[in-house]
Amino acid sequence: MTTSRRALLAATAATLATPRIAPAQQAPGVTANEIRIGSTNALSGPASSYSVISRALTAVFKRQNDQGGIAGRQINFIVYDDGYQPPRTLEQTRRLVEQDRVAFLFNQLGTPTNSAIHRYVNQRKIPHLFLATGADKWANPKEYPWTIGWQPSYRTEAQIYAKHILEQKPDAKIALLYQNDDFGKDYVNGVRDVLGPRFDAMVKLASHEATDPTIDSQIVSLQSTGADALICGIIPRFAAQAIRRVHDIGWRPLMFMTNVSVSGAVVMQPAGPEKGIGLITSDYRKDQSDPAWANDPGMNEWRDFMRRYIPDGELGDNNYTYAYGVASTMLQVLRQCGNDFSRENVMRQATNIKPLDVATLLPGVKVQTQPNNYNVIRQMQLQRWDGRSWVRFGGVIEGANV
Repeated sequence: MTTSRRALLAATAATLATPRIAPAQQAPGVTANEIRIGSTNALSGPASSYSVISRALTAVFKRQNDQGGIAGRQINFIVYDDGYQPPRTLEQTRRLVEQDRVAFLFNQLGTPTNSAIHRYVNQRKIPHLFLATGADKWANPKEYPWTIGWQPSYRTEAQIYAKHILEQKPDAKIALLYQNDDFGKDYVNGVRDVLGPRFDAMVKLASHEATDPTIDSQIVSLQSTGADALICGIIPRFAAQAIRRVHDIGWRPLMFMTNVSVSGAVVMQPAGPEKGIGLITSDYRKDQSDPAWANDPGMNEWRDFMRRYIPDGELGDNNYTYAYGVASTMLQVLRQCGNDFSRENVMRQATNIKPLDVATLLPGVKVQTQPNNYNVIRQMQLQRWDGRSWVRFGGVIEGANV
């Protein structure tokens, strides 16, 4: 037998004896020992208060690695700073995909920033999973099948606020302050969904840019309209400003704040906790400051994680409970993948999650997906700030039934 013949038979035997691992060109970012996952976040800039989300995700993946990883593979989570600037998001995403060759993208922050990349990732069929934005546009499997959000839709949230206003003040004059991008415009659209032809007569609008230094002039302008209700679709830095300014000028509207900007540590304390008394929001997460969760098994699990992996983390910052929930969802998807981490199977599993309880989510709030329904979390509950903590009221709400 020739040497080449022996080598061929030996190679064939070795191939048959070795479990099949998808070639790199079939499963980028996956080796026998590693799964590479990419993300971008505002580690600097006006939205940098959200940077703790990436810090917490990194810690959750480290805990998983300490426990043996996923299917024997360690998770390599790569996060780049985009400063909440869409052109930088595209640049850093291309770096993750084309240089780092990540398996998929996970929990990239922001509506305008993700809007800059979702065509790019869908054209390349790269899973773009569980985005850190509640824009309504992320639940569009027909047009963008590779992109999926996680938290409830901002538009649905705004519908719920508008319905509550009508219940409390049927003839309300509504002021709406929003960030001038898809994030903020979802709040305008949600209120319009509920009010219909009455919108123009009942609502006065004011917008701002994410790069503006303050929103003081917008608040004063909206007060001058005589509005007795105020809805804010703005990021945390401006949320603290809005709460403080509304109080200081003596305006007392029925006030609602987007649930992505109500952290006790990041928003309410800097604003002055007494100045936000009566402020209403909605949430799907358990709040660390709520005595109801003092001995809750899920929150005890989260507190143990924080104590072990982020001991200097501010427990009052609800971005940490958010991160724990979305990371738990991602780990569930990876477990469902078995040993097939191809992009196609990762996306298949991400869109086939049976109703799942997550430690940091409110009772009755589930994580779930179907191939034709990319709304991952569909329930919320209203809550009111009492000067010390958020107090829930009413029942868990699914959508607004408009």
